[in-house]
Amino acid sequence: MALAPVTAILTPRKQEATEARLAAMTMPAGGWSDAARQDAVARVRAMGLPGARDEYWKYTKPEGFVDVQAQAAAVFQSDEAPMFDELDRLKIVFVDGVFDADASDDLALEGVSIDRLAEAADIHWAKDLYGVLEERGQDPVQRPLASLNTAYATDGILIHVTGKPSKPINLIYRHASEQSDAILHHVIKVDAGAEATILENGPAASRFNKCMEVDVADTGRLHHVRAQGRDHERRAITHIFARLGTESTFKSFTLTVNGVMTRNECVLELTGDDAEAHVAGACMGDGNFHHDDTVFVTHDAVNCESRQVFKKVLRNGATGVFQGKILVKEGAQKTDGYQISQSLLLDDDSQFLAKPELEIYADDVACSHGSTSGAIDEDGLFYLRARGVPRGMAEDLMTIAFIAEAVQEIENEDIQEQINNRVAGWLERRRG
Repeated sequence: MALAPVTAILTPRKQEATEARLAAMTMPAGGWSDAARQDAVARVRAMGLPGARDEYWKYTKPEGFVDVQAQAAAVFQSDEAPMFDELDRLKIVFVDGVFDADASDDLALEGVSIDRLAEAADIHWAKDLYGVLEERGQDPVQRPLASLNTAYATDGILIHVTGKPSKPINLIYRHASEQSDAILHHVIKVDAGAEATILENGPAASRFNKCMEVDVADTGRLHHVRAQGRDHERRAITHIFARLGTESTFKSFTLTVNGVMTRNECVLELTGDDAEAHVAGACMGDGNFHHDDTVFVTHDAVNCESRQVFKKVLRNGATGVFQGKILVKEGAQKTDGYQISQSLLLDDDSQFLAKPELEIYADDVACSHGSTSGAIDEDGLFYLRARGVPRGMAEDLMTIAFIAEAVQEIENEDIQEQINNRVAGWLERRRG
């Protein structure tokens, strides 16, 4: 059953900005996604694109995502090996949002079927999911940039996990043009008892709008690890919409370094009893850096667990934002909801803005949230320096320890090690 249409009272200015953006875009035509795309355009027009007065955009200026033209972003050159290069994985490469067949592996892998959105046959399993979870995620908080993605995504990957693939699937996003404006939409379906790992890395484009819809069936498991970084001037808005069945598991971790503007939204819906959802992130910000994590977790079943763990390290005027909510619906008894957001401010110019929320309509629950912000612990710093550790190295060690709780949400220890090594390298370069 389709949800009731989203409606809003649009100001003339917001309506004009919305129509200007839509007029400049071209919708891919033909195929099974047409109806979902047309519905998504209607949602965008009804909601209007976000403005600075919108409640969930008051900490982050949306102009960079709403403007008709993407701002130019220089391509960052580095000798550093891309993330996950040491792992055996199936590689799927996009350059400025365009699939690169020569750089990608054969999409055949046991336990999973993989298709491209741009080439999927007229009758495809993704028709029952494309745009569906995104539409569900519009209530109670409107997310018009996700609907814009559903309407105009030029490509993406459709992954149906039927077993337990022997290696992770790595979506690699490369940036080659200073004017690129990429929109990708991925759909992942995990069958009962199936399990897979999805890796994502790379700057993607000057401006990147990405949406991922994830449907995890009863007893299914999906692990998601993402690394955003490298290009200093890039802008990215991403959405994850996940629905979890009985005794299912979804775990997601994101590392973000660099980027002038990044907003990661995650909307999780636990609809089956005994489901488990973890979403975590760590970001390292220096200078002209604005990073926003916006999370909404809905408990709508019995005995479910959710964890939100976010750590931000900020310096030289960088800004970090966290907006996280746990909604426990009536009847969702024995819910265990945990939320923590913390920032480490390495100078007096940086800032951390947090908005943690709980909304509970059941009486047998254990839910908590906390948010802190502060400088490096001077006692700990003194302890390390007294044992001969130089100050810069001591600060780096304490920074790595600070983000450890978030990194430990990754189950794969090899990937944990790669994340920690990448953070250590980032800190060392800035210390140098």
